[in-house]
Amino acid sequence: MNVDVLCVGHASYDLVFTVDHHPEADEKTFAQQFIGCGGGPAANAAVTVSRLGLKSAFAGYLGNDYFGQRNLEEFQKAAVNTDLIARGDAPTPVSTIWVKPDGKRTVVNYRGSTRPLAASQLDFAHCHPKVVLFDGHEPDVSSELMKIMPGRNIPTVLDAGSVHRGTLKLLELVDYAVASQKFAQDYTGKDDPQKAAADLVRYCPAVVITLGEQGLFWKNRQGGGSLPAFSIEAVDTTGAGDAFHGAFAAGLACGKRWRELLLYAAAVGALSCTKYGARPAIPSAEAVAEFLKKHQMS
Repeated sequence: MNVDVLCVGHASYDLVFTVDHHPEADEKTFAQQFIGCGGGPAANAAVTVSRLGLKSAFAGYLGNDYFGQRNLEEFQKAAVNTDLIARGDAPTPVSTIWVKPDGKRTVVNYRGSTRPLAASQLDFAHCHPKVVLFDGHEPDVSSELMKIMPGRNIPTVLDAGSVHRGTLKLLELVDYAVASQKFAQDYTGKDDPQKAAADLVRYCPAVVITLGEQGLFWKNRQGGGSLPAFSIEAVDTTGAGDAFHGAFAAGLACGKRWRELLLYAAAVGALSCTKYGARPAIPSAEAVAEFLKKHQMS
């Protein structure tokens, strides 16, 4: 299996409801729009890589149920390699997402009896990626894969969305940590992203902290800096981070230089906020190129 980016981690199925406000206790409300689609950080990143014109693979779990089958069909339609997906009778995780008019959302995820895969459940011996992206939700499989990474000269990226066993396990092993503001604050105890990045770079050689509409801050062992967010009209921020991570990994696989890489990932993340649903909103390579050209000219 020769792919540009291997994405290891979580797949779920998203039930996305557009509401005019988040209901109060005992309140009933009506959704203006509904979308059902695959989700999950690593899964969305794999679709992002493919939609950007590169070859991707997803490694993780899907149940032998309706939501697992729908996910598999979406991967296949997006040309994501599915050879490293484990199937089983435990349910495919499901997320219910409420999206407000300002694009902000609330997510409730249900995993039921589904547990992370055992370290030996996936065989990566014949997988040859240019870049590996982890979301930490398959900590044992990810740790096993990291054991065979030294000497292969393959860049590794961590989607550090929140502090949990997997992200804690991988932070000091990967080459790049692309962290949410929440992860950075929870892990370091510091509200200031610059100070948080200075702490995080002690564990990982290169750190990017995404700040939503405030852009991002980055730090590596040679320096640091910031990048403002693109000006867009956000309708749904669901999956924006996943798209950013997928584009970041794709950019690494293409050999993009640092600033170009950050602009590329930021553009993909921004565009993914302009449509409803995480998967349907992931932009094509052509849309990203047009968006960047437009913003360079403005």
